[in-house]
Order: sequence, then C-alpha cells, then structure tokens
Amino acid sequence: MIYCTISASLIYLKEFGNVAMNYSPNTVQVDLSALVHNLNQVKRLVGSMTKIMGIVKSDAYGHGALHVSEVLEKKGVHSLGVAHVHEALNLRKGGIRAPIVVLCGTTTGDEARAAVENGLMPVLFDRQQAEILNAEALRANRIARVFLKLDTGMGRLGIFIAELQGFLEKLRALRGLLLEGLFSHLSSADEPENDFTSSQIENFDRAIEIGRAMEFSLPLNNLANSAALIKYRQSHYDMVRPGIMLYGGLPSPELSASVSLRPVMHFKGKVIQVRDLPGSSPVSYGRTYYTKGRQRIAVVSAGYGDGLPRSLSNTGKVLIRGKRVPIVGTVCMNMVMADVSELEDVGPGEEVVFLGTQGREVITGDEVAAWSGTISYEIFCSLGQRNTREYL
Repeated sequence: MIYCTISASLIYLKEFGNVAMNYSPNTVQVDLSALVHNLNQVKRLVGSMTKIMGIVKSDAYGHGALHVSEVLEKKGVHSLGVAHVHEALNLRKGGIRAPIVVLCGTTTGDEARAAVENGLMPVLFDRQQAEILNAEALRANRIARVFLKLDTGMGRLGIFIAELQGFLEKLRALRGLLLEGLFSHLSSADEPENDFTSSQIENFDRAIEIGRAMEFSLPLNNLANSAALIKYRQSHYDMVRPGIMLYGGLPSPELSASVSLRPVMHFKGKVIQVRDLPGSSPVSYGRTYYTKGRQRIAVVSAGYGDGLPRSLSNTGKVLIRGKRVPIVGTVCMNMVMADVSELEDVGPGEEVVFLGTQGREVITGDEVAAWSGTISYEIFCSLGQRNTREYL
C-alpha cells in the first residue's frame, strides 16, 4: 500500500547547515484509512437511518482533531463533538463546516457569544446557562441550536428527569434557542452487568415521552457511546456518539468479536544502543530487573516523558523486526530497555514499535492499557499529544 504522508503542525525541524533534522526519533503515525474503516463499522452497526456524531474532543483522543474532523466530515458524519468552545473554534478556523456540539456547554457570556457567532450547538444543563445563551442569540438576531443534558444515572452534568418538565417550560419561553434533542451519558455500558444500563435507557425513554408530550419534536435524541453502540441497539435513538471505537480502541475486551476495528495510531521509536550484559546484571533504576544469564539488551528512544506509562516497567512489550520482545527494567524518562536476546544482529537505528503494527504483528492500545493498568483512551491522549504526528 502506498501512503501520502502529511506532517502535522507539531513537527519541528532544526536546521544544521543544509541538513534538516527531525526534532525527535519518536513518531506517532495516524492512519486515516483505518479511521475510515472504523467509521464504516459504526455505519454498519447503526444503519442508514441513525445519524453519527464523531467525538473529537481532547484533540481527537490525541490523533489530531482537525485532520480527523476533515475525514469524518468528508465521510458524512452528521456532527462532531468537542468538550469545550475553544476546541470548536479551532475546528472552525481550520475550515470545518459540519455542526459542532459542545459537550460541556457554555458557561460564560464570551463563550455563549462565540457559540452563537460560529453556529455551535452547546449542551445545556442549567437554567442560568440557557438564559445567557438565549440573550446572546437574541442580541445577534440568530437562533442557537442546543441539546439538553439529562442525568439518567451518570452523576455528572445534567438535570434530573423530575426537573425536566419545568426546565422545558422555561426553555419554551427562550425564543433564541431551538432544542434539537435530549442528551445523556451511560456510565457502565462497557461492563458485563447490564441492569444499570437498562435502567438508564428506560429513564431516557421516559424523558423523551415527557418532551414530546409537551410538543417538542426532539429530532436528535442521543445516548449511545461506543460501548452502547455495539451492545445496546435500543440505545441508538436518532444519533449515536462513537469515540474510542473510531480510533480502533475497544470499550471492553468482551466486545472484540462484535466489531472489526483497526488501530489508527502507531507509535514508533528507534534503537539507540545494544549491549550484551552478563548474568545477574541490574537493568535501569531501582534494580527491578536482573539479567537471567547473558542477555542482549536494546536501549530504545522513548520513555514516560514521551507518553509511555512508567507502569510498563517489566510488563510491557515492543515490536522489533516484527517480533514481540519484553520491556525489562524501569521505564525511564526518555528511554526504555528491551530484551532482544532472541533476535540476531539488532543494531542502533532500527525501528521499534510501541503501539501499532510491524510486519504481521500488532500491539493494540487496549494491550498497552492492560499492561499498564489504565485505559486505551489515556494511552492515545498521552502519546498523541507529546510526539510528532504524521498522517498516512
């Protein structure tokens, strides 16, 4: 396969005479064809009648919000979801014209004004917020399209269903706002036990009934995150909100048989030095690893300062020459050690893959997360935001 590589704005070059040198030996590669594949998996699961909001908050989970949004917009998603207004404004400045939903809403007059002027769709969760946004919409002689956030059991942003009727009565009087739909979030859709998720879905159904009984059309109700999108068809409603699955991550390991996802992010470094150590030699800080007989140890170019979790110490693996080799010793700030005793003639400059594919082998974000005791969301955000990104 032939790729056209586009370097992101995070690539820094230093000029030494006539030679341009990359700022870092480590690179995050973002495979946009894999992003399209994963989006197509979402489309297959939800069908043509359900709209898709692609979640691109936190710089698209470290993959680069603008580049990812350009692809999602081109491939026909209904809208894009960001956490805060400033993320949405960056997308607008980059030329994105698709509807943008601000998941954390607007909390100040300045944010409300920016949302109105740029055609953003804030999520409402209290009356004062709604009044501020309405005032800015009337001042600009525009209509602000909004969602209303319900707390169906997440215990985070939102209003309780018991408050819904009163809130909708207030909203009806705010002539600068147009309610597009109800919005809520599932707390446990990725867990095997489904009683609590089912109760949240039932609460959301009841909220829709209340709203439509008050003659709100509510054309874009949405509840399903990636896990619910895969597991709970009854949660699809009018629109779904895939996040982690767009980037090739599974909300839960048990869902691996349900959907075929491809990794979008690949994190690569290089071998710096290869050393033959005698038996019983300590490796790295704290002497957490001793060689078991004579071992060949490769010192590699990335560490926790580059986004690798320190908890990969003595548990994680990397790919060298298409083979999995173990990380040994404590992960350092800018280096990690790998046992390459089973590989012949490994030398400085060779490619090392921490995340992604090499040959026929792959290390997924879910694997790295399991080795380090976290979730793939954190792995992607950490690696993507700390390293040079290249787009394939």
